[in-house]
This record gives sequence, C-alpha cells and structure tokens, in this order.
Amino acid sequence: MLNLKTLNDILSVIAASNRERAVLAQDASGSWNPISGAQIYQRVRSVAEALISWGIQKGDRIAILSENRWEWAVTDFATLALGAVDVPIYPTLTAEQTGCLLADSRSRIAVVSTRTQYEKVAQRRRHTGIERIVLMDESETEDAVSFSSLIHGADARGTARDSGFDRLACGIHPDDLATLIYTSGTTGEPKGVMLTHGNIASNINYSTNGFGMSQSDICISFLPLSHITARHLDYALYAQNVTIAYCSAFDKLPAAMTAVRPTVFVAVPRVYEKVREEAERRATPSPVKSRIFRWAIATGTRHRKDVAQGRTPSSLSWKLASALVYRKIAQAFGGRVRCFISGGAPLGLDTANWYAGIGLRILEGYGLTETSPVIAINSPKQGRMGSVGRPLPNVSCRIAEDGELLVSGPSIFHGYWKQPAHAPEFFDEQGYFRTGDIAHLDSDGFLYITDRKKELLKTSGGKLIAPAPIENKLKADPLIAQVALVGDRHKFASALIVPQFAILEAWSSQQGISAPTRRELVADPRVVARYQSIIERVNESLANFETIKRFHLVPDEWTLDSGELTPSLKLKRRVIAQKYAPEIAALYADEAVAHR
Repeated sequence: MLNLKTLNDILSVIAASNRERAVLAQDASGSWNPISGAQIYQRVRSVAEALISWGIQKGDRIAILSENRWEWAVTDFATLALGAVDVPIYPTLTAEQTGCLLADSRSRIAVVSTRTQYEKVAQRRRHTGIERIVLMDESETEDAVSFSSLIHGADARGTARDSGFDRLACGIHPDDLATLIYTSGTTGEPKGVMLTHGNIASNINYSTNGFGMSQSDICISFLPLSHITARHLDYALYAQNVTIAYCSAFDKLPAAMTAVRPTVFVAVPRVYEKVREEAERRATPSPVKSRIFRWAIATGTRHRKDVAQGRTPSSLSWKLASALVYRKIAQAFGGRVRCFISGGAPLGLDTANWYAGIGLRILEGYGLTETSPVIAINSPKQGRMGSVGRPLPNVSCRIAEDGELLVSGPSIFHGYWKQPAHAPEFFDEQGYFRTGDIAHLDSDGFLYITDRKKELLKTSGGKLIAPAPIENKLKADPLIAQVALVGDRHKFASALIVPQFAILEAWSSQQGISAPTRRELVADPRVVARYQSIIERVNESLANFETIKRFHLVPDEWTLDSGELTPSLKLKRRVIAQKYAPEIAALYADEAVAHR
C-alpha cells in the first residue's frame, strides 16, 4: 500500500525513480517521445522558480486551461511544490464561463495550452485578477509568456536534485489546500470544491490496492485533467512508476491506443459505448459477418459469469468466438489491456454484461469531486458486477433514512470555496457528507447506486449539466413557457418544451398553419423547425457537452393541479420524467448509434 502524506511525495517518487520513460508525449508529427523522470523533475523545478520570481506564494491560485499534455502535469506539480493552489478549468468552457471561474477563484496566473484558450482568457482578463498568461504552444502573442522559456535549460541539469527546492516541497502539509475544482451545484452556480493534499493523498493510498500496478504498465491519460477522476488516476500511476501517455483529444484516442498499446485502461462509460457501437456497426453490412458476430455474442453471454469473476472460459466455442470476434474488439484498445476500469458516471449493467460476454471485465468505481474522488471501487480480486465495489477501508458509509448515501473519512473535503466549512446543507450533524445519491449496501459490503437525489444531469460521458440555467435561457424566448432538461445517464441532453400557446398560435396563424388541436399544432414540421432554431441559438452560448441535441414539444401546460409543479411552482422532475417516459424513450431510441 502507498503511504503518501502530500501530493509532493509523488514528485519525489518520479525524481527518485529516474525512469527513462516516465511519460510519453506526442510531437507535431504524431510520434511518441519519452520524457524521463529526471526531466519531469527539472522542468517542474524550473516552472516553480519562475512562479516564485513572479511573487507567487503559498495559497495563491494558478489556473490551468489545457487539454491533457505533459505541460499540464509539470504546471500542476510546480504549483503544488510551492503550496500554491491550482484551479483546473475545462478547455471546452466558453470565454464567459472561463472568466467567471478566474474571477471567483482570484487566480493570479493562467497557464493555457493553445492560442484558442489564450483568447478566452485575454477576452475576459480585465474582469479577473490575472497578472500573467503562460502559453504552452509556441505562438506570437502580445502579452503571453511562452512555456518553453520557463523550462529553458532544465533538461541540461541532468539528474541532480536541488535540496532547497526539495525542502520547499517537503514543507507543505497534508492540511494545505492543493486544488480548487469547480463543479455545478443544483442551482447551476458553480461551486469550488476545496481539496487538500491530505484529502487526495489519503484517497490514492487505497484506491488502487489490489490492482498490481507496476513500472511495466502503461496508461493513456485522455480523460480531462480538469476532472478529479483523471487527476487522481495520474497521481496514482505516477506514484507506482506506471508510464503515462498523454492524449490531448478524444478523436486521437483510437490511434493512440494502437500506437501505445496500454496495459491499463480507464474511461467513462461513453468510451466503452462507442467501441461497442463501432464493433456492431462493422458487423452489420455483411450478412456473414453479422451472423458470426451474433453467434459470438450469444456464446459469450453464456460464459460472462466466468469473466465477471475473473476467470477465462475454456470451452471450445468460446475459444473459437474469441479468435473470430473478441480479440478483434480487444484490438480497439491496443490488444494488451489487462485491467479495464470505468468511472465518472454509471456504467450500466447492459454495457458491463456485453463486455463480460466478449471476455473483457470492466471494474466499476464510484465517487465525487468532493470525495477526492473514490468512495468505492471493484478490484480484480473482489468485484461484483452491477455494484460500484466495496467502499475504501478509510471511507465510512451510512445510508440515511431517505436512502441517501452519506460518507466520512480523510478524503472528504471540508467545504466549498467562500462558504462555511461543513455547512449543514452539505454535511449532517455527525459530519458526514451528503452525496446526493440514493444507494444501498448488500450483505457482503458491496455498494449499489440506484438513483440521484440531486437534480444535476450526468451524461454517460461523465459530464455534469445543471438544468436550471439552460432552461432559463430557453424560457427567455417568448415562444417557450416551460422546459425540463432530460438526459441523465444518457450521452446527450434533450428537452421537453411546453410552448407559450397564445404566442405560438398567433405565429402559426401568420404562417398559414392550421391545426385543430394543440397536439397537431406541436407536431407540424414548421412549428418544430421554429423551435429547433431557438434551440440552436441557445446552444451557441453553451459548452458543447451542455448543448441540447433533441427535444419534444409537449401539448399540455404544467400546473400545480395537474401535478408537474410544486406549491412554489418548481418542476417536479421525477413526476415529469414518469409522465413523459414514452416520449423521453423515443428521444433516445437510437442512442447507441446517434451522433452527438
């Protein structure tokens, strides 16, 4: 078991190992080049020295706005070494959203990846406290500092350690704030989750126990490092001398898997869904391939219990199916993955069963940003399909009377940025954090998440969407009276829309549209097209993962009397979801093959 006290202990592991291939990074030509442990250390040291020269002190915030790349990790470790606090920001956010987070966190430095990300910060800079912008890419800008200038000469330092820098890093304590990660609240207002060095380190110490990670392993880092799941994973891998290959874009992942051939693969459910969709798509055109594929899947179904328990089936039919079908699907992951892990969103038993049927066992875990993040995880030796595994040994779980999962332990945060620690809204009287998820524990201690208490939608890709602000944007149009976003656990968001019928009927009359009933009116193609234009306009102001891909026009108004509204006229989302279950199902009927 690991025994990390702070995240700076991980940098010490990287430097001490002096591995020739601590990191794999792609150059402009697409080639994968190794970066040694000594190089990582010296580059971290150089960036830290630059930050010190700019007056950065313990507790100051440094924002990172970048896709996954080695510079992200170097900036992160340099920030942590000083006791400063990094503020990761999703590179998919708009300039306005980015500016709000920079201002709220009072970040002094913004380290960005590309000219596009630079423009976001520059556009909103006067509304923030940003003093300097550091640009990773080489690009001519008026006021950005090039990342290359910060690390100039670092590699020439060789393997020598700097005692002064090491003492500085060792002087950081477990209770010191390490990172400020913004996550949307139920109101749609982003809340800054404050995680300390000790929060994350204590979680890493237990989260990968039993997985047998070693320096012979390699993993592709492609899940956004602005999310705690990816950060936690990379920290855990660095601490165990696993090689990390940085993949900056999701569309580069297939090529990366072929070139890097990882042995450990961690992804959100949507990635596994896409591989499955592609496998099924390729089998469809040819009648012969289709028959073989269906036979192989049926054969695998009969053996998936063995796979789920970590055993390789030995029957002749399974071996033949593996040779004809299963191995080809495994090649999509590089062909030598020994450990598949899913997190960030519910995997779904259907997906888990499908993969078990082709011989690939996916171990599912569960956690939240506020819990650093792992609460529970299935391990290779102790797993149960359908569950999210057993809680970590240092995490205490309780089930409240209403079924909500409550958790406590050293990895649980103490509060949100600019809010009181252990606020009663988020913690119970015993100090347990309210997860907002409905759960139960079976007799063997495996945890099952059965529902969401909070109103946040979580896509199958692991993105959190706050419905209220998007709904309000839509309701700003006079043709829309009410709207409810749907799509929890699906790969995209959709909307149920109640038109402002008086205005719609007037508009329809002007357009020469005649419809005897409201149901016929909302089904008219010209009406649907009009609402599509509203959706497209609102989508322009949203981050890509928030955009509404489909919608359904409802012919009825939602009222207190009809049951869709509370006495304070808030939406009863579960009531609406139940009432319109067939319509919602229709929106996602072809989800497996639908394009986002």
